[in-house]
Amino acid sequence: MTTDPREIADLIAALDHPDKPTIRAAVDKLVALADSCEETRQALNRRLAEPDHKNYWPAAYVLGHRSFPSALVIRTLLAALDHREPDIRWANGLLLVRIAQSEAAVIPLLIELCETGSANQKRMALYCLRDLALNDDESRGAMVQALNDPEPSVRVAAVTSLKVRTDVDAAVRQKLLTVYLQDSDDRVKNVVAVTLASLGTPAEEFTRALNEASVSGNGQIKKSAEAALKILQK
Repeated sequence: MTTDPREIADLIAALDHPDKPTIRAAVDKLVALADSCEETRQALNRRLAEPDHKNYWPAAYVLGHRSFPSALVIRTLLAALDHREPDIRWANGLLLVRIAQSEAAVIPLLIELCETGSANQKRMALYCLRDLALNDDESRGAMVQALNDPEPSVRVAAVTSLKVRTDVDAAVRQKLLTVYLQDSDDRVKNVVAVTLASLGTPAEEFTRALNEASVSGNGQIKKSAEAALKILQK
């Protein structure tokens, strides 16, 4: 199928537009065109490799909907996990999950990003691994390691990602207990309380800490401890 080259050029030019709705509209049209138009795919690949553009993620996002996306497409999507706009981070993250379901080579890249990326990239990579519903030692190890990250939001992402796994063993639960007892950030402690309560038979030390926290003067710590105790009572 062929398409008017001017239409393709105009849509690709719109990927650098400052107005986000304009970019989204162009992306939607290009996704449909790229599915059946070789000229569109070629033009997008050229655009992705050109220097000095404002935005690269939209071209990669379009090409990422095709089978067997290139290494450059994958690298650009991974870089977009650090985008300043949360909805763009999530859109690219969801697409990476979809790609990783058929292209297993993406998974080690996400695991690596949990350690080497920016705070945004680490957090998004953890959520991608969570959504892939994995049960391997490598991805679990990346989540456990992220519990030591200096950024609290990354630690929160690691905790919530571990919550949905079916391969959390006693060593991981002990690590979560240590985090609950020692972490200085209330957001982390709150999410660990509920997560650890959801993971099975609690340690006596955890139950004791929850009972103490349930009478805390800190409203959020008190609330999360009470919620965790209710989970344990069930």
